[in-house]
Amino acid sequence: MLRLLGILVTVLCAITAAILTWPAFFRLERYFPIAQIVSFRGIVAAAFLAAAILALLLAFARPMRAFALSIAVVAAIAAVANIAVMMARGGTGTDGLPAKTEASVRVMTWNTAGPATPPETIAKIAVAMDADIVALPETTIETGEKVAIAMRDLGHRMWAHHAEDPSTEWDAGSTTLLISPDLGDYAVIESSLDGSSNTSTVPSAVAMPTDGRGPVVVAVHAVAPRPSYMQSWRDDLRWLADQCGDTNVIMAGDFNATVDHMSGLGVDGGTLGHCADAAVVTGNGAVGTWSAAMPSFMGAPIDHVMASPHWEATGSLVLRSLDGSGSDHRPLIVQFEPAG
Repeated sequence: MLRLLGILVTVLCAITAAILTWPAFFRLERYFPIAQIVSFRGIVAAAFLAAAILALLLAFARPMRAFALSIAVVAAIAAVANIAVMMARGGTGTDGLPAKTEASVRVMTWNTAGPATPPETIAKIAVAMDADIVALPETTIETGEKVAIAMRDLGHRMWAHHAEDPSTEWDAGSTTLLISPDLGDYAVIESSLDGSSNTSTVPSAVAMPTDGRGPVVVAVHAVAPRPSYMQSWRDDLRWLADQCGDTNVIMAGDFNATVDHMSGLGVDGGTLGHCADAAVVTGNGAVGTWSAAMPSFMGAPIDHVMASPHWEATGSLVLRSLDGSGSDHRPLIVQFEPAG
């Protein structure tokens, strides 16, 4: 009887390990609580590794040896598999960006956590990164304008755009987008402003080039996958996928989702719609951007910069030196070159 119970527990542990390692295979990546757990692959891998070590220690007790060894094998395989997935997406990440060319476009996204991050800090980082596009979820237009003025004073002009949802409390109801005049003139589309076509709870800003020169730019903020917002979160990811059709698009912001959650939402090899995740392509896809209070290899990579096939990502950087700046997110910067 005990042997059968041990076999049953081992099988259940193996199924659980498989779900947490390959959630998309079971189509559970966007359902509670799997969605929340798989956001932190580093923690999942560490937990499986700890379970394997504990099971090996229990194996010294002869009555439990067979059961403990079987659990150790399951946990060890799961730990290795999760580490392998992280390494394939970039492991501990890369530092530095390639030299900027005349055709380069640099995109920075940083969820500033409202007033937690001073506008001067945002401006200094954006100028230091020589950013052409800056997506700032949880940032009001008043703060965005202060950032743009500070950047102008540092010799780096930007135009400020935004979308807001007054029904959403504090600064989370605003998303600001800064675009360099070098990319042309832009305007946020009406459906993004009035919310008739937007993310469900916290707003995203869709800016169209009014002179037809640059890409469509989407400053993203999807709702967090809290238990009461799961359907809204799933709807947000599908809406974001729809924004990246076959046109020239760059998306950046707080997606509140890792690439695991985006399984099945890509088209023709894209991560979301036709857009590919630049951090994964350039070796930073496993570096946690939230929470800044956690080591980067243990955090959740939920902030992204994506682009349609019109662009080739040539480098990316997750800034880990600003973890004490006030925001609970880390900035992500990506450099693109025109494809072909």
